[in-house]
Amino acid sequence: MNKFIVLSLLLIGISSSAAAQKYFTKNGSISFDATAPGSPENITADNRTVQCVIDVATGNMQFKASMKAFTFERALMQEHFNENYVESDKFPDAKFAGSISNMSAIAMDKDGTYPANVKGKLTLHGETRDVETTGKITVAKGKVTATANFSVLLSDYKVSVPSLVSDKVSKTAKISVNCGLEPLK
Repeated sequence: MNKFIVLSLLLIGISSSAAAQKYFTKNGSISFDATAPGSPENITADNRTVQCVIDVATGNMQFKASMKAFTFERALMQEHFNENYVESDKFPDAKFAGSISNMSAIAMDKDGTYPANVKGKLTLHGETRDVETTGKITVAKGKVTATANFSVLLSDYKVSVPSLVSDKVSKTAKISVNCGLEPLK
């Protein structure tokens, strides 16, 4: 009887710690490139204060990026981005909530690079749309990194590009995500 109780408690402890395992960051990176083909100007920006949480037990994940934290090569581009394009005062954050559908195939405790099938909802500029992409989870010497690349059509998020700059700003933004994650304790 005592062996049964000890074994039961051990199994409950193992399943509870695995179920509670989450990885997070407060300084992930998201960059975008909205440079129109042939444009002499690069319309790119980086944000290195992205928050991300991944729940290993469920595969659920969430991202949050402050729009004002995107930095541009030129201050005027940043000002136009925040005031005219994404209206950062009115819509301060971009958010993604979704899941990794193949989380059970990713060994967070074993070095390797694993494909991650990601599906969820991206909210930007007050508009929410479905997003689906394949990313990667890389585990190396106990460090976990999540990366993904995908594109969004600016008009899907009601981001208007004035005709005056339509030869410089693409109708599609290429998004790159790179987040080094740590176990949430």
